[in-house]
Amino acid sequence: MKTLWKALCAAAMVGMTMVSAHAEEKTITVGTMSWEDLTPITGITKKVLEDSGYTVKVVPFSEWGIAYAALSKGDIQILASQTDYVAQDYWDKNKNRLEKVSPVSHGLFQGVAVPKYVTIDSMDQLNDNADKFGGKIVGIEPGSGLMRDTTKSVKDYGLKLQLVEGSTAAMTAALKSAVDRKEWIAVTIWEPSWMVQKYDVKFLKDPKGVFPPPQSYYWIGQKGFSEKYPHAREVIASVYVPLADITSINSAVNDGKTMDQAVAAWIEGHADLIKRWENIKKQ
Repeated sequence: MKTLWKALCAAAMVGMTMVSAHAEEKTITVGTMSWEDLTPITGITKKVLEDSGYTVKVVPFSEWGIAYAALSKGDIQILASQTDYVAQDYWDKNKNRLEKVSPVSHGLFQGVAVPKYVTIDSMDQLNDNADKFGGKIVGIEPGSGLMRDTTKSVKDYGLKLQLVEGSTAAMTAALKSAVDRKEWIAVTIWEPSWMVQKYDVKFLKDPKGVFPPPQSYYWIGQKGFSEKYPHAREVIASVYVPLADITSINSAVNDGKTMDQAVAAWIEGHADLIKRWENIKKQ
């Protein structure tokens, strides 16, 4: 009997050791792109994870290729990304080593836009009004996905307007100047962006479907993340930030707040929602 009791105790100790060895880690390294859409998503999720007992380190990246390489190698555990358009090539290349944890927002859209007072609504109306637009579409940095698609739209629609390469800052300045004067202007732009809110623009319809439909943002992790961090996965999956809120946060930054201040103000204004997220399957 004593022998049996000793065996049972030993088995219990082994079981306890195994449970302890498999206890969920409480430190998570999060990757982010230093962009106006992904920074708010990362900041809000970081806050929720920290309030749920995790230590969160954020590593910023400037290029998708570097970010996805870091995620695939395990240098970071999770990364917020669009997988169907903006970073599709990197997702397709690495997806066998990665997993989608959960969607965190939806509605990313890029295209050609005009101020709402401009009396056209579609890409195929640009040629008939080319002179009013000064014969150009004001673009942003060359090499971006938005500029690639706009270049294709110029070809597919047979546009007489020239796509002018430049920078986001130069495009913003041109848009502001035109709106102040109620002049016609066509620009390459995206949602979420504070510019869409501040300057009251509308995206031109795209009957040829050159530009992709609205895209989703996902938290993606190295393969096995959900198994290794089951509670963190449930917390992360509870977080969802509407695109309009991301735009609002960036408008606050444009008005003078730092990104940290704007995110903190959003969190303070959504305290009840944050609390519900943090209490998801709380252990």
